[in-house]
Amino acid sequence: MNVQFWGGAQEVTGSMHLLTVNGQKILLDCGLFQGKRALTYERNLNFPFDPAEIDVLVLSHAHIDHSGNIPNLVKQGFKGHIFCTPATRDLCAAMLPDSARIQEQDVGYLNKKRKGPDEPPLAPLYTEEDATNALSFFVSLPYWRSLFIADGVRLTFFDAGHILGSAIVQLDIHEDGEQKRLVFSGDLGREGMAILRNPEFITAADVVIMESTYGARVHETFEDASKKLREVIAATCRRGGKILVPSFAVGRTQELVYALHRLSDQQKIPRIPIFVDSPLAVNVTEIFRLHPDVYNAEVRQFMAMDTHRNPFGFEHLTYVRSVEASKELNFLRQPALIIAASGMAEGGRILHHLKNTIDDPSTTILFVGFQAEHTLGRRILDGEPRVRIFGEAYTVRARVESIEGYSAHADQPALRAWAGRFDPARLQHLFLVHGEPDAAATLAGLLQVDGIARVSIPERGAAYDL
Repeated sequence: MNVQFWGGAQEVTGSMHLLTVNGQKILLDCGLFQGKRALTYERNLNFPFDPAEIDVLVLSHAHIDHSGNIPNLVKQGFKGHIFCTPATRDLCAAMLPDSARIQEQDVGYLNKKRKGPDEPPLAPLYTEEDATNALSFFVSLPYWRSLFIADGVRLTFFDAGHILGSAIVQLDIHEDGEQKRLVFSGDLGREGMAILRNPEFITAADVVIMESTYGARVHETFEDASKKLREVIAATCRRGGKILVPSFAVGRTQELVYALHRLSDQQKIPRIPIFVDSPLAVNVTEIFRLHPDVYNAEVRQFMAMDTHRNPFGFEHLTYVRSVEASKELNFLRQPALIIAASGMAEGGRILHHLKNTIDDPSTTILFVGFQAEHTLGRRILDGEPRVRIFGEAYTVRARVESIEGYSAHADQPALRAWAGRFDPARLQHLFLVHGEPDAAATLAGLLQVDGIARVSIPERGAAYDL
């Protein structure tokens, strides 16, 4: 058995790990890398292996940094099954075509500004037709059901508690007369999240591939996050400005909408219009409604108070689908809160809202999720005085705030607790992925203190015989 790390290795985006077992090639995730524009395009366009040689793809969850390059994989020759949970398949049916549309729209906008023979027109990684075609390769497998997906390889999904349908991947492998178990965490959620169940623990594994996004941080509590959200909204309203929230359309938007619903019911925030300006988020929210089986007890109780109660809708909330309605938000002259994708401000409608208001001191840009290195969101959060949006430079005069308490990722103590459930006598090797080097290194040291003898932080392209 051999594993090679081709994405999410000492970085947070582009999750992609290649497992070779019994002469078969199994890909764990196929996400889009996000970073500097030129490097991003080249990295995502050119796979470091022949997609036609991949036998099976196992997808942990639907976030674009884990699923977003699947249409390109299929376009370049992959013909195997893509195994995921039913909710992940439903989310990908909305997200992958949306990813294609955003690419086509952004490329179209940029091509209008490209002039001369030394600036040839850009092309998207894949089209909406490519994304739709890729969906025919998906095979749904519910949590806790086992299925042989290749010779000697049995797959079982467990609840990762990160977003709707997110899964911990367990592969029980029979090779050369031996039985081994490989566990891939995907992205792990937090205990006590507003909508989803807690992540599950697994106690027995020989090899673990584990995320380390917040390996060096401790999250603020949900109560502290709610308090800061109230304060940011109140302060921005006093200035007469807008609150712009770059947010992932899947998971974070629904968590935030539910939090705003609760605050509105409790009359703890001003009565201002709230907009979810993302066709994808609208579609995804409908998918959330189709999967109440994954809700936690709190949400089920909230809905039980009124059989018609909708955790994702309330009086002051408007979901915006059309481009025309989105553009009208630029002419609002009253305080408002606008949630728009993408979460790292690398594409989508949030770019247009930032372009129009980032130089307005009354505006607040509120980050509620992780911002990877070299993304626009990270540059704004790090305090760069001028940033480029659609190729043009803008001065950042808006107030910039961040709330980490709404993160859907496990923090350092939770990651240690999850890894600590594995039997150290059986665990031969633990790999840390999906984390920046400092975060992964900090967590690696702590896990070794906790008794896990062999912890590695693989570089991109590193291969290990197991």
